[in-house]
Amino acid sequence: MKKFLLTFLLLAAAVSTAQAVTDGVNYEPVNGIKIVNLWIQDRAHTGDVWSSQPYCNTSARTSVMTNGYIYISRTNANAIIQGTDTLSQSVVYKLDAKNGNLVKELPLTLDGAIYGNSVLNANTVGVDNFGHLYIAPYTSELATEQPVYLLDGETGELTLVATMDKGDALARCDYIDVMGDLTREQAECNIMTVGASSELLYRWHADQGGDFEGGFEGDPYLAIIDFYPETVTQWGYAPVVKMILGEDEDTRYSGELFYVDGFTSSPILYDVTGTMVENFENVDPTFWPMDVGANGVCEFTLEGRHFIVFVAAQYTGVDEATLVNKACQVYICELGGGDSMTLEGMQRYWMVPDELGAVSDGGTRVQSMNVEYGTDSEGNEEVTLYIYKCYNGMAVYKIGTNVGGDVEPGLPGDVNGDNEVNIADVNALIDMILGASQSLVGDVNGDGEVNIADVNAVIDLILGD
Repeated sequence: MKKFLLTFLLLAAAVSTAQAVTDGVNYEPVNGIKIVNLWIQDRAHTGDVWSSQPYCNTSARTSVMTNGYIYISRTNANAIIQGTDTLSQSVVYKLDAKNGNLVKELPLTLDGAIYGNSVLNANTVGVDNFGHLYIAPYTSELATEQPVYLLDGETGELTLVATMDKGDALARCDYIDVMGDLTREQAECNIMTVGASSELLYRWHADQGGDFEGGFEGDPYLAIIDFYPETVTQWGYAPVVKMILGEDEDTRYSGELFYVDGFTSSPILYDVTGTMVENFENVDPTFWPMDVGANGVCEFTLEGRHFIVFVAAQYTGVDEATLVNKACQVYICELGGGDSMTLEGMQRYWMVPDELGAVSDGGTRVQSMNVEYGTDSEGNEEVTLYIYKCYNGMAVYKIGTNVGGDVEPGLPGDVNGDNEVNIADVNALIDMILGASQSLVGDVNGDGEVNIADVNAVIDLILGD
């Protein structure tokens, strides 16, 4: 009776909360570093649950995780009637980073008025290094300025930070990156974007307490002449830039080094002079992106090691190491050792997830990703990685030396792959039975089927029977 009641209660809980599941994969530790999926909500694992969400939309293009929440921006999401006019209002969806559940919708306003109506006016949502959320619109090849707004994460109110002059060389700019403090109260700030179908980079710099000016020795733009491969002469569609934290306090937020992922090639590392510092020429070909149809890259450090995360494939790709077709995933690699931290000699750790989805988002091409740092209850360093692909899905992973405890992977009953056997595994198994996802790891009792008998088998393990 005790087991029956526990199963019944867990089944009821799973039915009401199964917006997100886990990817069901046990990832092997590499060099003492482990990774576990905390949850995933996407086309491949949660099907109709994902596609029914308001943020599953081709106008919901970018997303960021910060301070326990996830923010997804969607341009012109709501139709608002004012008198005889119908206005389009953009929104930001605020989700709980622990489970992916929607917390609230933030209708965007600027100076008390509806923010919306223009094309891709909420194309970038992001966070600076001091926790300030921001929104930035796409700007066309005819636009002479690039505005950036602070976002209130509780109300959706926008405040103009600055309107940056693009100078006399104009290109379409889809997405921006921010390094430092947008308010300039605690540190300097640098803002960058990349000109689509051009060779142009844009950069603006402000000292702490100062105003923004051109970030390339006073100029707002720089024409790049070095590309990889050499046959490439300009960026492709919807390119992205990602600045890298400096190694010491003086250069922490200077953004002197940055990656550009420009659709036509793998990520390239540049410095502020426009000099190419690193590319994929000497990288093991099996570590290369499977296709260059999506853009996205970030770095993080863990236990004194330096890692890079970049897009493995958009909708079609074949992993050269496994010859398996994959879609909308990222590679996680440790950079080359020593002081150089180079792309050459980097080691691939994992490709995650097994798939997010493979449905075209209409040409967005960007894949959002960022990390947050923390420690576990024993003081061990941990990194939480968030990845998001417009119209296809999102997932959160925990990375560290002690994530999931010290149990070896493949523990019987470890359905969600976190190296522990507890109630979370029962919920994950019930999700499988209900059709939210399927994995052979759910066949706990080894009878070749995934059903209620496996739920009982997990409960037996939890109760010690």
